Amino acid sequence: MADTKPTAAPGAGPLAGMRVIELAHIMSGPICGMMLADMGADVIKVEKIPNGDDCRRFAPILASGESASFMIVNRNKRGIALNLKAEGGKEVLRKMLASADVVTENYRRGTMEKLCMGYEALKAVNPGLIYCAISGYGRSGPMADKGGFDLIAQGLSGLMSMTGEPGQAPIKAGSPVTDINAGILAALGISAAYARKQATGIGQMVDTSLFEAGLQQMYWAFANYFADGTVLPKAGSANPTSAPYQAFRTRDGWVNIGAANQSNYERLVDVLNIAGLADDERFRTNAGRLKHREALVDLLTARLVERTTDEWLAAFDAIGLPSGAVLGVPEASSHEQAIARGMIVETQHPLAGNMRGIGLPIHFSEGCTKQSRPAPLLGQHTGEVLNEYGFDDARIQALKDEGAILETEVPA
Repeated sequence: MADTKPTAAPGAGPLAGMRVIELAHIMSGPICGMMLADMGADVIKVEKIPNGDDCRRFAPILASGESASFMIVNRNKRGIALNLKAEGGKEVLRKMLASADVVTENYRRGTMEKLCMGYEALKAVNPGLIYCAISGYGRSGPMADKGGFDLIAQGLSGLMSMTGEPGQAPIKAGSPVTDINAGILAALGISAAYARKQATGIGQMVDTSLFEAGLQQMYWAFANYFADGTVLPKAGSANPTSAPYQAFRTRDGWVNIGAANQSNYERLVDVLNIAGLADDERFRTNAGRLKHREALVDLLTARLVERTTDEWLAAFDAIGLPSGAVLGVPEASSHEQAIARGMIVETQHPLAGNMRGIGLPIHFSEGCTKQSRPAPLLGQHTGEVLNEYGFDDARIQALKDEGAILETEVPA
């Protein structure tokens, strides 16, 4: 069979030429795949028959019947649909994996082995394969066989013990941070393994998890605990190591103030012009400000609520004090800096029409990154991809008749 892998065109993304087979579903794996695709890789998403990735049924469901949640993490991929319970479906996947650079999956341990397509079996056929497994707890250790969820990982990693206001019940971060971070870590691991493959021709297993992705978010908390046994308490938006460094109420909203070091604190004192604050012995040092944080916050808030957020931001910017508004999703999505950095992208979906998404948060001076292909319909590219792997029209039709593959026509 002829080489089916894409070649890198001049000016293409830095991962152009990489062929990725994505067996992963829902969030962490698809985020990994989307990042690789945005950087130029040819990512082929393999979905199950008849319903595809479970994320296709996550809210919000648009009038077109498509899931906005699915589309925002599956941009720039081609999609095929296989029935891996049918021999024809397994045949197709084996052929694809025999020449792939990367395969990603987030099944429970042992699932791919039951299909005779675990890492060891695939490596014997394709020594250059990079096999990336994203799981709840990793592929080793006493919890390796358990399924994982972001909520559970946030709890086990200590994140929830630090999130929220003092005295509150455990609170999950508003975003599924372990899911998202696990996807980023997987993309990083794959990129590193691919660099080594370019030099040696040899692939390897890349293994990460939601639990480890949560632990990685805990650098400062672990630094304190490992140093002297200190367990940092919940502090809301405040920083447990310096003050004032948190959100404050203004006349019309909230503003974040980053007066974490002495020079920035002194700038803040000058611009607020609160009688007696500059001479208050309680707040002369960071240690004192931490000890008397509640009293300090009360003093600062009483002054800050006298003016609007924009008025304070203008005053803070004028003296170089780190600060920023606390925005909602609508405001963040239209912020001039987000637009200037290309972080809000648009694609044209064949059913849903114009769709906005979050762009790649990495920028390269050499090689372009594009976010032009919308998330695929279920089985949209099945025939196209199978043709590339040497399946002729008659064989493709036979696979359809067997129920091994699904192909969806794109509406005119």
